[in-house]
Amino acid sequence: MGVARNAEHLAALQGEIASAGGTCEVAACDVGDGVALAALIEGIAERLGRLDIMVNNAGITKDGLLLRMSDEDFDDVIRVNLRSAFVACRSAARPMMRARFGRLINMGSVAGVMGNPGQANYAAAKAGLIGMTKSIAKELGGKGITANIVAPGFIDTDMTGALGAAVKEAVLPHIPLKRFGHVDDIAAAVSYLASDGAGYVTGHVLSVDGGLAM
Repeated sequence: MGVARNAEHLAALQGEIASAGGTCEVAACDVGDGVALAALIEGIAERLGRLDIMVNNAGITKDGLLLRMSDEDFDDVIRVNLRSAFVACRSAARPMMRARFGRLINMGSVAGVMGNPGQANYAAAKAGLIGMTKSIAKELGGKGITANIVAPGFIDTDMTGALGAAVKEAVLPHIPLKRFGHVDDIAAAVSYLASDGAGYVTGHVLSVDGGLAM
């Protein structure tokens, strides 16, 4: 089940999965609306009878230097990037506990590990996600549920594509692998944490950043 706010993105996701021979249901939802998000997840679990894997990948940025950042921009990023993951994990935990199995995977960021100028709100959300996920891992581990973080560095996406050449040139020398990552690198990390092979991995922050945060 794919969930996003943008219906066009959902349609594209369905098309990609179908072309690869798979199937996917989609649902439009603003994850910043906690009531709607909880109702959606609970409805999915009830209809399907179980919920095995939850990947929280939604995120926004509203960058700005500390002295110029508004309360609204700070709160919006916390609401979407941190609070929505809390609501999703809480909603998913109930059916996972009944099944005594589950994989909770939250998408963090290198910014949550080492900070980033102009991103006090984003870094705070991602750092909070780490603490929250570790707490969830300790609470739910006895029920057969793992909770982990994937923390990407600079990945070739539309977001990093918008960065100027000067910014990219300034970042690359600090990445030991001397390149930006690919979305497939992140997908592989998520796939591992969702697999049976990661059944003894929980409360872990898996950095996929080319060594940037070392």
